[in-house]
Amino acid sequence: MRIPVPEGLPEALKMSEAEFAAEVRFLLAAKLYELGRVSAGLAAELADLDRLTFLASLARYGAPAINLRDEEVTREIEAARKLGEGRGHGS
Repeated sequence: MRIPVPEGLPEALKMSEAEFAAEVRFLLAAKLYELGRVSAGLAAELADLDRLTFLASLARYGAPAINLRDEEVTREIEAARKLGEGRGHGS
Protein backbone atom coordinates (compact mmCIF):
# COMPACT_ATOMS: atom_id res chain seq x y z
CA MET A 1 0.00 0.00 0.00
CA ARG A 2 1.27 3.44 -0.84
CA ILE A 3 0.13 6.62 0.84
CA PRO A 4 1.03 9.90 -0.82
CA VAL A 5 2.96 12.17 1.55
CA PRO A 6 3.78 15.81 0.90
CA GLU A 7 7.38 16.19 -0.20
CA GLY A 8 9.64 17.20 2.65
CA LEU A 9 7.29 16.07 5.43
CA PRO A 10 9.75 13.64 7.05
CA GLU A 11 12.45 16.32 7.04
CA ALA A 12 10.02 18.88 8.48
CA LEU A 13 9.37 16.44 11.33
CA LYS A 14 13.15 15.99 11.73
CA MET A 15 12.92 12.33 10.74
CA SER A 16 14.62 10.18 8.17
CA GLU A 17 12.44 8.43 5.59
CA ALA A 18 12.84 5.16 7.54
CA GLU A 19 11.93 6.79 10.88
CA PHE A 20 8.90 8.44 9.30
CA ALA A 21 7.72 5.15 7.76
CA ALA A 22 8.09 3.34 11.11
CA GLU A 23 6.20 6.13 12.90
CA VAL A 24 3.34 6.04 10.40
CA ARG A 25 3.08 2.24 10.68
CA PHE A 26 3.04 2.47 14.48
CA LEU A 27 0.42 5.23 14.54
CA LEU A 28 -1.85 3.31 12.17
CA ALA A 29 -1.48 0.16 14.25
CA ALA A 30 -2.07 2.05 17.52
CA LYS A 31 -5.24 3.70 16.26
CA LEU A 32 -6.67 0.46 14.86
CA TYR A 33 -5.91 -1.23 18.20
CA GLU A 34 -7.39 1.65 20.21
CA LEU A 35 -10.60 1.44 18.16
CA GLY A 36 -10.78 -2.31 18.78
CA ARG A 37 -10.49 -3.10 15.08
CA VAL A 38 -7.40 -5.32 15.48
CA SER A 39 -5.84 -7.38 18.28
CA ALA A 40 -2.63 -6.34 20.01
CA GLY A 41 -0.81 -9.11 18.17
CA LEU A 42 -1.99 -7.98 14.75
CA ALA A 43 -1.30 -4.33 15.58
CA ALA A 44 2.22 -5.25 16.71
CA GLU A 45 2.77 -7.12 13.47
CA LEU A 46 1.59 -4.08 11.48
CA ALA A 47 3.95 -1.86 13.48
CA ASP A 48 6.78 -4.37 12.91
CA LEU A 49 7.27 -4.82 16.66
CA ASP A 50 6.86 -7.67 19.09
CA ARG A 51 3.60 -7.57 21.07
CA LEU A 52 5.11 -6.45 24.39
CA THR A 53 7.14 -3.65 22.79
CA PHE A 54 4.04 -2.47 20.93
CA LEU A 55 1.93 -2.42 24.10
CA ALA A 56 4.65 -0.64 26.07
CA SER A 57 5.06 1.95 23.29
CA LEU A 58 1.39 2.95 23.38
CA ALA A 59 1.99 5.08 26.49
CA ARG A 60 4.14 7.51 24.45
CA TYR A 61 0.97 8.53 22.62
CA GLY A 62 -1.47 8.32 25.52
CA ALA A 63 -3.18 5.26 24.02
CA PRO A 64 -4.41 2.58 26.45
CA ALA A 65 -2.52 -0.71 26.43
CA ILE A 66 -5.59 -2.50 27.80
CA ASN A 67 -8.42 -2.29 25.36
CA LEU A 68 -11.65 -3.68 26.81
CA ARG A 69 -15.14 -2.99 25.53
CA ASP A 70 -17.84 -1.87 28.00
CA GLU A 71 -19.28 -5.37 28.38
CA GLU A 72 -15.79 -6.80 28.96
CA VAL A 73 -15.13 -4.21 31.68
CA THR A 74 -18.43 -5.12 33.35
CA ARG A 75 -17.52 -8.83 33.26
CA GLU A 76 -14.06 -8.13 34.72
CA ILE A 77 -15.52 -6.02 37.55
CA GLU A 78 -18.11 -8.68 38.33
CA ALA A 79 -15.47 -11.43 38.35
CA ALA A 80 -13.26 -9.37 40.68
CA ARG A 81 -16.22 -8.67 42.97
CA LYS A 82 -17.06 -12.39 43.19
CA LEU A 83 -13.42 -13.25 43.85
CA GLY A 84 -13.29 -10.63 46.63
CA GLU A 85 -16.49 -11.94 48.21
CA GLY A 86 -15.12 -15.49 48.21
CA ARG A 87 -11.95 -14.44 50.02
CA GLY A 88 -13.78 -12.30 52.60
CA HIS A 89 -15.83 -15.17 54.05
CA GLY A 90 -13.13 -17.81 54.41
CA SER A 91 -10.66 -15.83 56.56
